[in-house]
Amino acid sequence: MAGNVPTEPPPADGPEQRAFVLAWQRRQAEGGWAGISWPGDFGGRGASVLEQIIWYEEYARAGAPSPLDASFVGLNHAGPTLMACGTPDQKARHLPPILKGQVIWCQGFSEPGAGSDLAGIKAKARIEGDHLIVNGQKIWTSFADIADFQELLVRTGAGDKPSAGLTWVICPMDTPGITVRPIRTMAGPRKYCEVFYDDVRIPLSNVVGGVGNGWATAMSTLAFERGTASLALLIGLTLTVERLLTDCDVDRAALRARLAQLRAEGAALRAMAYRLALESADSVPDAGGSMVRVGFAEFAQRVTAAAMDLYGLDAPGVVGAHGLAHAYLDAFSETIAGGTAEIQRNIIGERLLGLPKGPR
Repeated sequence: MAGNVPTEPPPADGPEQRAFVLAWQRRQAEGGWAGISWPGDFGGRGASVLEQIIWYEEYARAGAPSPLDASFVGLNHAGPTLMACGTPDQKARHLPPILKGQVIWCQGFSEPGAGSDLAGIKAKARIEGDHLIVNGQKIWTSFADIADFQELLVRTGAGDKPSAGLTWVICPMDTPGITVRPIRTMAGPRKYCEVFYDDVRIPLSNVVGGVGNGWATAMSTLAFERGTASLALLIGLTLTVERLLTDCDVDRAALRARLAQLRAEGAALRAMAYRLALESADSVPDAGGSMVRVGFAEFAQRVTAAAMDLYGLDAPGVVGAHGLAHAYLDAFSETIAGGTAEIQRNIIGERLLGLPKGPR
């Protein structure tokens, strides 16, 4: 790690960010560390969950680029979905470029009326000959402006349940009829995008898991992803707390007590995340992941808020594209992205605690 982690900070967005992310992925591939959780049969390292935990602990300590950067969807969603449900041709064509740092994927799931509730997807696709014709809109699509492919979930039919009639398809982002509009966040970068589809023609051979079976295809990734990549971010936050404690004067008793509480919270979250990851090593992860997700999201907001209160608004480490102010503003999205905090608490209450379901 010490000899290979990039010394320059990652660009905030755009083509420069794409080049940086792909170069770092290629560097890991050259060293045999790309796709550490991918099975060896697909070119990965085949690391156990415990080994993945150790890797991401060291990853965070070395200050390596965020593992949730533009390479994340390909490595942790699209790639594993293709492994589980793709055809031999789809696997041969798409898996090696993901691992070798040659392409970037984005995820086309969320819509203006279907964010945390994927069953509410309305973007439609009709079958016309040997193609799907896609019309509709997606939103909050991270890195869509620099992606080569998209894992796209569309509605191709109806069924007894809202989740029925969905189809998971590989969408080349240079297909005619696709319009991508980056969205600038309050933190500054154009981190998310909205994507519009106007009679976009996608070959039926790009469907993964079968037409109308998109829900099961999308859920298949849960059997692979253990949340170990996000551990690097959690560990990074605990290291930030230690730096804040070191910099906090002894006469600021109230702030030091607040930071001590954050140190305890960070330790508890790490223990819970490790336990859930290890317990799901040989099974599909259960809803316990929602506890880690909402815990991490709110922890990130509290840690960055404490940093702002400690240093103030004008400190050298606060201002700028890579300063703590950026981290503070960006952390507001944590309780929205990947399922809102309210949705996560519903999952915890209903699936783990057995509480009555709320109104639908």
